[in-house]
Formats: sequence, structure tokens, C-alpha cells
Amino acid sequence: MTPQPAAAPAEAAQAAPEVAIPEPVSLGEALEKMLDKIGGWIEDLVVNLPNIAAAIVVVLLFGLVARLASRLVRKALGRTRAPAQVVALAAAVTSLLVMIAGVFAALGVVGLEKTVTSLLAGAGIIGLAISFAFQDIATNFIAGVYLAVKRPLSVGDVVETNGYFGTVVAINLRTLDLRVPQGMIVRIPNKMVFENAFTEYSTGEQRVDVNCGVSYGDDLARAREIAVAAIEAVPQRQPDRAVEFFWTGIGASSIDFVIRFWIPYRVQTDMLAAQSEAVERLKNAFDGAGITMPFPIRTLDFGVVGGEKLSEQLAAWRPPETAPEEATS
Repeated sequence: MTPQPAAAPAEAAQAAPEVAIPEPVSLGEALEKMLDKIGGWIEDLVVNLPNIAAAIVVVLLFGLVARLASRLVRKALGRTRAPAQVVALAAAVTSLLVMIAGVFAALGVVGLEKTVTSLLAGAGIIGLAISFAFQDIATNFIAGVYLAVKRPLSVGDVVETNGYFGTVVAINLRTLDLRVPQGMIVRIPNKMVFENAFTEYSTGEQRVDVNCGVSYGDDLARAREIAVAAIEAVPQRQPDRAVEFFWTGIGASSIDFVIRFWIPYRVQTDMLAAQSEAVERLKNAFDGAGITMPFPIRTLDFGVVGGEKLSEQLAAWRPPETAPEEATS
């Protein structure tokens, strides 16, 4: 048998695809095509000149409307005594929204509705990305707007928040500024003020509590009368509110009590001055009447059960004395 020739591979059986090779373009032809393209643009521009002019007029009209709307917002919020920062922010946002509406209307006039749709979609995506990237800044900003509009705090209020005590000196759109008693300015992010509790001291009045004690041997009724009379003489006290006196317990070395009275309150020094005056008058009154404010006393028991003196315990532990040895004869 004669050997058969080997079959050609399947790849070889298929004809190779022809690759279209572009014909070379001369410089003249390229220039002609470019001029034709520019001419088409010019023709389109000439055809759309009325629409472009109308779009420009629309933008100008919306610009005037934006300026008028901004002024109206400023005037309306100015009547409500809103903070200047909130007024400026509301006016700027109103003007920006009107101008954006004007741009979209102008694009619609020139027949670019698809462009408007693309811009809206892009603005949504960009807004979402910005909201994630600047989440903390946006939260502080929104909290600042809330604090400025609702006014739970005002400049000059004495407050305590997030571990800081001081007077509010500014409410910004990002931070709340406190002047602490040492004179420093503490800037707290509005987000922390908004989310956490704060104590408002500027309520017009405050109660001063003075804790003290008298010895076990003093007459409690007499001590009470003397203490109340001393506090009633404090010049900062509100005369329309009675002085309150309460025994609070039996301490280790004294009978303890608290005496309370109310004062007008504007700044923290009002509280400190009234408290200092009360302590001084109470001490002087007790000294003059022979009422004892005892020092802390500690009693030491040396027996197992207690109540035994140290000398008795030492005597019990002392070894017995031995009699002297008799002299030997």
C-alpha cells in the first residue's frame, strides 16, 4: 500500500481573514475634511443662533430672579432675628438653586435635553460620593444649622457639655466655642453637642448647697436656728425663697447637715461668691455661739472585742518581774 499524504490542519484549510488596509490620505484631502467639519459646525451654529440667544436670555433672567430671591430670603430671615451665618447660608443656597434651574432651562432651549439628564445623573453620583467622603463635616454643618435655628443655646449662656464648663462665645456652623473659667477657648464640634446631653446654667437663678456638721455634744435645735439665721443674712440670697436646712446623717465624728438657699445667677462667679459668703458667715456664727464643728476623729481599739485601753494591753503583755535572788551566805 502506498502511504497517503497527511491531511492538512484545519487551521490551514480555512482561509486567513483579509485585513483592510486604509488607503493613505493626502494632506489636501485631510484639510478638506477638516474644513467641511468646521463648516458644518458653523452652519449648525448659525441655524441655532436664535435658540442660543434665547438660552442666554433665560440665564440672564434666572440670574435676576436668583438675586431677587436672595434678597427676599435675607429680608424674611432678618425679621426673625436669625443668626447672620444662617441668613447668609439660606440666601446663598436659594440663589444657587435658582441659577441651577436657569442653566437646565437654557440647555433645554438649545435642545440638549440628553445633556440635562446626564448632568442630573452625574450630580447625583458626585453628591453621593461627597456625602460619604465628608460625612463628619456634613454632620457638624447640619448640627450647626439646627443649633443656630432652634437656639437651644445662645451666646453668653453658661453651659457644661462633653466634659467642658464655660460660657458660650460663638455658635458657628461647624463648632460651638466655649470660654472656660481659666480663660481658654474650647471649640467643640456641633455633632458632639447635638448628640450628647448638656447642662444649662443660665436659668436666671441657682441653688447653693453648703454641707457642714456639728459635734455630738451640741444642741441640734439650737445649731439649726443659728445656721439658718446666718444664711438668711447672706446678701446674695433671694429673699422670696426660704432657707432650707436638713440633717443628712450621723458621721464618723459629727452630725452632718446641708443648708440650701437660692441666688440670682448670671455668671459662675455669682455662685462662687455666694458660696464663699455662706461658709464664712456660718463659721463665724458657730464660733460666736460656741457650736463646735469637729475635726475628723479616729478611735483605736486594742482589744479583740474593743473598748480596752492601750495601757491595759501593754500591762497584760508585759512579762512578770522576777524577784531578786537572795544573797547566799
